[in-house]
Amino acid sequence: MSGAPAVCDVGPRDGLQNDDVALDPRVRANLCDRLVAAGLRRVEVGSFVSPRAVPQMAGTAEVFDALHREPGVIYSALVLNARGLEHAIAAGADEIHIAYPLSDTFAQRNQNATLEQAALTSAQMVAAAHEAGLRATVTLGAAFGCPFEGRRDPGMVAEHVRRMAAAGVEEIMLADTIGVGVPSQVRTLVPLALDAAQGRPVGLHLHNTRNTGYANADAGLGVGATILDASIGGLGGCPFAPRATGNIATEDLVNMLEEEGIQTGIDLDRLIEVAVWLEGVMQKRLPGLVHRAGRFALPAG
Repeated sequence: MSGAPAVCDVGPRDGLQNDDVALDPRVRANLCDRLVAAGLRRVEVGSFVSPRAVPQMAGTAEVFDALHREPGVIYSALVLNARGLEHAIAAGADEIHIAYPLSDTFAQRNQNATLEQAALTSAQMVAAAHEAGLRATVTLGAAFGCPFEGRRDPGMVAEHVRRMAAAGVEEIMLADTIGVGVPSQVRTLVPLALDAAQGRPVGLHLHNTRNTGYANADAGLGVGATILDASIGGLGGCPFAPRATGNIATEDLVNMLEEEGIQTGIDLDRLIEVAVWLEGVMQKRLPGLVHRAGRFALPAG
């Protein structure tokens, strides 16, 4: 592994968007506040999408209003179109997250657009975010495999990285949306993306659907990825991708990094407390492991 990555908790958005439980905006804001209190400096607060399509994300503007903002923390929002971007700017998002999947079939289901249309729209939104004085990150979904069209060609992935870099985006994330990636793919895709990104940071948004997410995070850090998305408790999934289950758990990721000697600045004990609290709020067991097992400690004496 290399140095400490930037960790963004996407639990308030990706963690909750595919769950049967829809939390009140005030509870979602409380979740964000608890994550920040545990040391997270990046939190994806929610998404501005149609509440008919993703009812769990209704009221995201109210979530932003209810936050107890801390200086130095980036409170971001995911948007998929110009209307969502307008709402995110009005709500006071610090950073805009834009995403599109790298297949026509998935893009049609997720955004009612072709892949080409989604890429063009994303570039336009990057420009609009910059006009509003905000940074923008683009996440390339299904970069490791699409549930409808299969494995993605690494050259095609690199080409979309190149296009988003040319659009001026600050950071580019490669997403394993359905958790089919393995470390060898990571070791191929991340260097290709870094070459295409023209000096911009490249990160990974990993799902643990097939229990390879943490191995992929380790592999990514070893070849230059500097940003990792994770979700408190391991919640997560995509409403438009079949069997796309949870993200890597933030507390499990931080535990792994700490055991490797990498200090993230995140308080693991407090993060575990957040996961335990969220488990109570959701009234069900969360997929993460460390909040149940605890950090490793030698017995006294």
